[in-house]
Amino acid sequence: MDRMIWLSMTGAKALLHRQDTLANNLANADATGFRADLAAFRAVPGRQEGTATTRVWALEATAGFDAKPGPVRQTGRPLDVAVSGPGWIAVQAVDGEEAYTRDGSLQVDAEGLLRTSRGQTVLGDSGPISIPPGGETAIGADGIVTVRLSGQPPFEIGRLKLVNPPASTLRKGEDGLVRTADRQPATPDPAVRLAERSLEGSNVNVVEAMVGLIALSRQFEMQMRMLQNAEQNEQRATQLLSRG
Repeated sequence: MDRMIWLSMTGAKALLHRQDTLANNLANADATGFRADLAAFRAVPGRQEGTATTRVWALEATAGFDAKPGPVRQTGRPLDVAVSGPGWIAVQAVDGEEAYTRDGSLQVDAEGLLRTSRGQTVLGDSGPISIPPGGETAIGADGIVTVRLSGQPPFEIGRLKLVNPPASTLRKGEDGLVRTADRQPATPDPAVRLAERSLEGSNVNVVEAMVGLIALSRQFEMQMRMLQNAEQNEQRATQLLSRG
């Protein structure tokens, strides 16, 4: 009977984790460049030294994130860019490490640094990009940042660091940013292109996520019923043994 309890308990725990994942995806359905998280699980036999396997655990397996692109819409804003096809924009995370994002809603802060909408410093091929005050800034399809000051022709001030490491080497962190598995900076890829004055939306399928949440709710109820059945069976077994 305890086998049923263990099976139901670990199954319910796994369902709650997947429910959290889908809920987080839905909460970020409108986030620029968001990549949907994936949840996967595997059955692992519970083993003890010298005993037979009698229980199975449902454990989380690393599934990563959905790398397919989201919809691109034009905004007309000079500092908005969307990565066309595979590739990432390099930024500096809060911990100081180099990380990668698809969030191309860029802005200039009070210090003249180019940042994402979430406040991460955008990195160029030679470090952070500083924008001179009073100029009109534009970002080309190749990631080159140009500034036009009053009465002067536009001049180049840097180039966004655009990378495209293999998807299998990338890991998504709790901050929503992507990093290489070995935490080493990726090499710039000149083949990565940008869509100017555009933004990429989230790749979350809202309908699919909502249907998934409904299905998970029903599966969780089934696990709870199994626990109730195990409790009822235990009570009946106790009654029978006490009569004997």
